[in-house]
Amino acid sequence: MEIISISSEAFGMFVSKIQQFRGRVLALCHRHRARRMGDWLDNQDVCLLLNISPRTLQSYRDSGRIGFSRINHKIYYKLSDVQGLLQPDGSRNENNKNDKSK
Repeated sequence: MEIISISSEAFGMFVSKIQQFRGRVLALCHRHRARRMGDWLDNQDVCLLLNISPRTLQSYRDSGRIGFSRINHKIYYKLSDVQGLLQPDGSRNENNKNDKSK
């Protein structure tokens, strides 16, 4: 094992650079905090929320009814897009989904 000694001035500069780097990382984390995975849902979450099957969810993706992102072969949905399907404006109304007279 090799021992390397440095002056206290050099060590102080090293610590200062590390603190600057830490500050930059924290600033980046703070700036992008809104982009956390908490705002994204996976297939299972969306199926449970909408009470639909995975195949129906795939049909929604294929038809463009819901937006999605694919990361490493896994599909994620924005929470706001899923909430849009739940709005009572007719885009997805659970009470009318089995009513074939419309």
